[in-house]
Amino acid sequence: MSGTNSPEAVKKLLENMQSDLRALSLECKKKFPPVKEAAESGIIKVKTIAARNTEILAALKENSSEVVQPFLMGCGTKEPKITQLCLAAIQRLMSHEVVSETAAGNIINMLWQLMENSLEELKLLQTVLVLLTTNTVVHDEALSKAIVLCFRLHFTKDNITNNTAAATVRQVVTVVFERMVAEDERHRDITDQPVLVQGNSNRRSVSTLKPCAKDAYMLFQDLCQLVNADAPYWLVGMTEMTRTFGLELLESVLNDFPQVFLQHQEFSFLLKERVCPLVIKLFSPNIKFRQGSSTSSSPAPVEKPYFPICMRLLRVVSVLIKQFYSLLVTECEIFLSLLVKFLDADKPQWLRAVAVESIHRLCVQPQLLRSFCQSYDMKQHSTKVFRDIVNALGSFIQSLFLVPPTGSPAATNQAGNNNSGGPVSAPANSGMLGIGGGVTLLPAFEYRGTWIPILTVTVQGSAKATYLEMLDKVEPPTIPEGYAMSVAFHCLLDLVRGITSMIEGELGEAETECQTTTTEAVSSPTQSSEQQELQSTSDQMDKEIVSRAVWEEMVNACWCGLLAALSLLLDASTDEAATENILKAELTMAALCGRLGLVTSRDAFITAICKGSLPPHYALTVLNTTTAATLSNKSYSIQGQSVMMISPSSESHQQVVAVGQPLAVQPQGTVMLTSKNIQCMRTLLNLAHCHGAVLGTSWQLVLATLQHLVWILGLKPSSGGALKPGRAVEGPSTVLTTAVMTDLPVISNILSRLFESSQYLDDVSLHHLINALCSLSLEAMDMAYGNNKEPSLFAVAKLLETGLVNMHRIEILWRPLTGHLLEVCQHPNSRMREWGAEALTSLIKAGLTFNHDPPLSQNQRLQLLLLNPLKEMSNINHPDIRLKQLECVLQILQSQGDSLGPGWPLVLGVMGAIRNDQGESLIRTAFQCLQLVVTDFLPTMPCTCLQIVVDVAGSFGLHNQELNISLTSIGLLWNISDYFFQRGETIEKELDKEEAAQQKQAEEKGVALNRPFHPAPPFDCLWLCLYAKLGELCVDPRPAVRKSAGQTLFSTVAAHGTLLQHSTWHTVVWKVLFHLLDRVRESSTTADKEKIESGGGNILIHHSRDTAEKQWAETWVLTLAGVARIFNTRRYLLQPLGDFSRAWDVLLDHIQSAALSKNNEVSLAALKSFQEILQIVSPVRDSDKPETPPAVNVPVPVLLGPISGPSLNRPFVRTDSIGERLGRYSSSEPPVITDELEDLNLWWAAWNTWCRIGSESTRPPVSVDKLTFIPSQPFLTALIQIFPALYQHIKTGFSMDDLQKLGVILHSAVSVPISSDASPFILPSYTEAVLTSLQEAVLTALDVLQKAICVGPENMQIMYPAIFDQLLAFVEFSCKPPQYGHLETKHIANAKYNQAEWVALNYVPFAERSLDVVVDLYQKTACHKAVVNEKVLQNIIKTLRVPLSLKYSCPSESTWKLAVSSLLKVLSIGLPVARQHASSGKFDSMWPELANTFEDFLFTKSIPPDNLSIQEFQRNESIDVEVVQLISTEILPYANFIPKEFVGQIMTMLNKGSIHSQSSSFTEAEIDIRLREEFSKMCFETLLQFSFSNKVTTPQEGYISRMALSVLLKRSQDVLHRYIEDERLSGKCPLPRQQVTEIIFVLKAVSTLIDSLKKTKPENVDGNTWAQVIALYPTLVECITCSSSEVCSALKEALVPFKDFMQPPTSKVQNGES
Repeated sequence: MSGTNSPEAVKKLLENMQSDLRALSLECKKKFPPVKEAAESGIIKVKTIAARNTEILAALKENSSEVVQPFLMGCGTKEPKITQLCLAAIQRLMSHEVVSETAAGNIINMLWQLMENSLEELKLLQTVLVLLTTNTVVHDEALSKAIVLCFRLHFTKDNITNNTAAATVRQVVTVVFERMVAEDERHRDITDQPVLVQGNSNRRSVSTLKPCAKDAYMLFQDLCQLVNADAPYWLVGMTEMTRTFGLELLESVLNDFPQVFLQHQEFSFLLKERVCPLVIKLFSPNIKFRQGSSTSSSPAPVEKPYFPICMRLLRVVSVLIKQFYSLLVTECEIFLSLLVKFLDADKPQWLRAVAVESIHRLCVQPQLLRSFCQSYDMKQHSTKVFRDIVNALGSFIQSLFLVPPTGSPAATNQAGNNNSGGPVSAPANSGMLGIGGGVTLLPAFEYRGTWIPILTVTVQGSAKATYLEMLDKVEPPTIPEGYAMSVAFHCLLDLVRGITSMIEGELGEAETECQTTTTEAVSSPTQSSEQQELQSTSDQMDKEIVSRAVWEEMVNACWCGLLAALSLLLDASTDEAATENILKAELTMAALCGRLGLVTSRDAFITAICKGSLPPHYALTVLNTTTAATLSNKSYSIQGQSVMMISPSSESHQQVVAVGQPLAVQPQGTVMLTSKNIQCMRTLLNLAHCHGAVLGTSWQLVLATLQHLVWILGLKPSSGGALKPGRAVEGPSTVLTTAVMTDLPVISNILSRLFESSQYLDDVSLHHLINALCSLSLEAMDMAYGNNKEPSLFAVAKLLETGLVNMHRIEILWRPLTGHLLEVCQHPNSRMREWGAEALTSLIKAGLTFNHDPPLSQNQRLQLLLLNPLKEMSNINHPDIRLKQLECVLQILQSQGDSLGPGWPLVLGVMGAIRNDQGESLIRTAFQCLQLVVTDFLPTMPCTCLQIVVDVAGSFGLHNQELNISLTSIGLLWNISDYFFQRGETIEKELDKEEAAQQKQAEEKGVALNRPFHPAPPFDCLWLCLYAKLGELCVDPRPAVRKSAGQTLFSTVAAHGTLLQHSTWHTVVWKVLFHLLDRVRESSTTADKEKIESGGGNILIHHSRDTAEKQWAETWVLTLAGVARIFNTRRYLLQPLGDFSRAWDVLLDHIQSAALSKNNEVSLAALKSFQEILQIVSPVRDSDKPETPPAVNVPVPVLLGPISGPSLNRPFVRTDSIGERLGRYSSSEPPVITDELEDLNLWWAAWNTWCRIGSESTRPPVSVDKLTFIPSQPFLTALIQIFPALYQHIKTGFSMDDLQKLGVILHSAVSVPISSDASPFILPSYTEAVLTSLQEAVLTALDVLQKAICVGPENMQIMYPAIFDQLLAFVEFSCKPPQYGHLETKHIANAKYNQAEWVALNYVPFAERSLDVVVDLYQKTACHKAVVNEKVLQNIIKTLRVPLSLKYSCPSESTWKLAVSSLLKVLSIGLPVARQHASSGKFDSMWPELANTFEDFLFTKSIPPDNLSIQEFQRNESIDVEVVQLISTEILPYANFIPKEFVGQIMTMLNKGSIHSQSSSFTEAEIDIRLREEFSKMCFETLLQFSFSNKVTTPQEGYISRMALSVLLKRSQDVLHRYIEDERLSGKCPLPRQQVTEIIFVLKAVSTLIDSLKKTKPENVDGNTWAQVIALYPTLVECITCSSSEVCSALKEALVPFKDFMQPPTSKVQNGES
């Protein structure tokens, strides 16, 4: 108090005192003289003290009784003015602490009197306060008297006084206790601990207490007495007291001075013995009271609870529990139980509200809650208080929803249950806030029509009560609606927050301590010296065990109630902030349970969050199917008390933000997600993200829920497993509001982050996560069975994501992960499978590219582990999976191809595992991989894998899904072979090394080395495998593959064959080539002849390939050609092999069977191959071995031109590669040149084969039906064209027999008809006279022969007649085409191209060419002995007679013209020979033949065509004239060498020719004949020339002539007569054309005759003849009248010559003489 001790202050005090005393003396001067005197003596006293003492204040205090006396007397006057003055003065003294104990006692007594007189009450209070607060001089009775004084003033009539007194009492009570605290402070250091007091009931045992403590004790004890309505012991003089005030005072003492009660046994005793029973007693009305039960069964009426007392009691209880819990364990149990009871629904609203507020005060003190738990819940036979509190809160909240408060009108107003506005009774302050013009709803809970607003009651974490503070209210307040709920809600939140933060904090400490101690303990060896450390560890452990037990009990006690309440609130909440808080509470609880390993409770909280995330009624189905659905009974029995789990209400008043499909087996319409669901979902994500490590088995719940949400929101997995918003696939698609649309990316992001964070989980938690995902996935798989709806891919996507982020420890989860994904890959639902495969392949690729430590190249086991699932995928039959697998392989190859090493067999195995039935795209992708391998990776893989590559490539060739692949794979085999060729040496070395190793192993095991083509060296075996594969492909069912494989096989053998060891060739020939030929021959002969409609799709098949047989034909062709070529080009290698001639025979046999096959293409090609091997010359030495085999020197080009037919469209010439020429066999022995003899044998074998082919193929069929096989023209042509070349090699031994065979073959070949559909290609149009190539070939063959005979030895000449016979046979074809067996052939002109008919060739050109050849040959050989002997000329004439006699009936006009000219040529050569040999009689039979021929030709029976033009006719006539000329020049002049009959016949003929016709009938023929004027003339002239010639050798001849003439003239006369007659009769009508023609003819004949007669020597003409001629004249004249102009002109010509007879008659002379 430095302020009052300073000299100035003291001086001021003295002055003030003196002035106070003066004032007092002044006031009392008149009325109260004693007072005045006292005052004045006081002044003197003061001055004296001031003068004498240095310590003025102390001296004043000593004398204070005297100093104060005047003022006390002044107060005694009871004059207000004086009293006030005195009180002020006394207060001044007190404040300077100059009042002694006695003075103080006097002052109090004086104040008491004033009080009793009700004077200056406020001043009194002020004075008491100053007295007690400034110092501690007032004790014991004085103190109690002062306190009573204040109490008494509290109960005056004056309100202000009352209130001031109340405040003063409070302050005084505080002062009393503060003094005690100060006293304790002073004595704390000096005194020992007080002796423990035995807890007896003697209230007087306060002797041990110090003075201040004693006062405090007495005061507190009396307060209890007063509240209990008993008489006080110490506060003597109390007249009245209220309980409310007493309780307030008790509360403030308990609250402000807890240490007093805790440190002093006496006070503790008071608490236990007095306060608690008091409280319990006072509570009784509240306990007994039941709202609504007005008529009680007991006779005594129940006292109603009284708000002020009840509320104060609760405040006291709060303090007791908070401050003295440890002292009052049992009592607190009772209090807490009471609190819980007050929440019952039948208690008044206000009671429940204040009870909730009280509980809230407890809830913010977690340590206290912990103590409850330890003291009650963990003790046997004790009430589970903590549990009850939590449950009571839960029940309280439920009751608020189920029984709306009666006092509130909200219940009625909410009947409409609409969202339009808050209830009427909403308190004004929290009323409706219009924001931006729109009305926002109050935050509220709303459940089944009950709407409860949420009020802001307190700041989080502090329990600021509203009603517990209403100390001025006497009547119970009306509790605003929602208040109790809001407080209860905060209780729950604070409870959760407190407990979790406390336990987690302790857990954290425990864990860190534990870690440090255990690490220390572990790091040092455990020897005796370290015992201590271990000891500390175990203590630590014990402590931890104890703590853990408490934590677990706390959680176990509260979780059910919390969960029930929170779930309900979550369901009812319509406010985002509230929802957030509830979720946060559930989340923290779940995490806490997880950390403590309390699985059931953890799962329960998680389930609640999960349910909140899903639409109502949805959650149940999902979560009750999950394993952790311990909540399925939906109610917990808690110590007999049943807490209902209220299932979520359906009519939630939440904004719907998304509508989607539920994830279920049966489609169930749509479900709606509200913003709250999304909020819950975010909490769930948060939980999983932050507390994944403690989720354990409940990952399943979490993930199941997330899966459903993701599904409803329509998030679909994208690459890497992240979920992106996608459109739902089916049903009334997902509808999302913009609100949620913006959330989706965030959600998907969190989802991904959640799984990314799995990399921080420990191995066990990671396994939990994986297991959960797997079982979730299994469920999704079950659901997707049997329908092809969109499945839920959540689990698969997330497995992928988890795998990807945990790549650094992939080994620990690889097997379960891939094992499950492989199962997914086998799922029947395509989408599911697809993702399974996507996940699996992504993981494999990621695994291979991940930077492992150690790297994969050094960790082959891991590499094979990673690749293994890829191989496993091969066991799955779904094509889409295999496609993914292969795409993966492709990508692996592209990225890791170089480093696969030991993984190659596995990767190649995957490609090779693709089966034929697995669809095109699969095979295509697998094939892409293979292509990549072949193009890029052959050099990097171990050589031992090359054979696998060959096998795999071969297997692709055999796949029949996609032709291009098969073809390309053959290309790959070609590339592989090239690679073998280029890298031959290295491969050979490596393989040999490997072979040696295997050999060694095999020997060790005692088994033979098993390898295909074993004896051959390994590199050759590689080649042989390649050849074998190609060989297989050569007999593939598809023609294109066969073709390509064949070409490749033969190319490879040709190009790289030289790399093989010589001995290996034997295998190539017999095992590869001939084996292939056999198979092809077999397949071809058994192939189906059914027509193939089309090659699938739009591919049209050419008719030449429209049956399997035709397609096989092509293969046969190719194979045969290839083998033949190898024989040709590699003969120098094959011939030394030893069994060459056997191989040659086999080859010829193949050629023969092919040539005789009933297929034009094959047979033709066989011949080409035949040609090819026949061109082989004896092997040339290496040095001069030409590039290509030289053609045999045959005068006629042998190689066929392009054969018209569809086969062999690419010439197959591949010359030896340079490398091969350089690297010829460096084998020591030079190639053996075989002797000529062996060569000859080979040629004769070939000739025999040729004959067999020729005779077999051209033999006409026995029976004829539609399918009869007729060899084609190109085939026959080729066959015949082979002969000249072959003949060159065998001519030396060629015999007549052979010629016979040849003749038969040639004849048959030419006779073969062609089919009508081929005819347009083979036949020239009918008008062109061209030979077919076959006919050319036949003639060529004969030409070669005749040339050979020509230069050959004499003995060959005998073959000429045979050749003539052959040729003449061909000539006959011109008029009589050959028959081919019984085959019906049509003439080409009548054949319909589109019908399968056989058309005879146009043999005319061929016959005519043959005829030319005959003529040529005859010109050369007419004089040969054989030709003369064999009557060749006669045969020629005989043959020509046919066309000549047919003349116009010949198929071709040219034929008979050529026949005539040929006849003329032959006769011009032959007749002289015949005359020469006349005597020998060799030609006797020829003459009649010749005569008949002339006769038949000149007087043919065939009718010229109608359309013959005049010019044509004249030309034909001139030919006839030529023949007559020949007779006149070559025959008649030599009549004496010629048989007589012959000459007679000739004359008759000429006669006939000049007469025209002896018959008188009129036919067209005659008319036409008669038109041949020139011919008639010629005949006449010849006849006349010979008739009238004087050289007539026989009279008979002349007679013939004369007779002929007279007949002619007689006939003319008749004709003329008849004509004249008819003309006359017919009148105007013209005569028939024939008659006119005839008459004209006759007239012309007459003129001709006269002409002829004139030219003839006169002496040769008979007189009668002239007479007859002249006799015609009158008749002629008669004809002049005829009307026809043509007749007239003819008549004119007939009459003119008669002028020569017009001459004067001369003297008669004898006939014949002048």
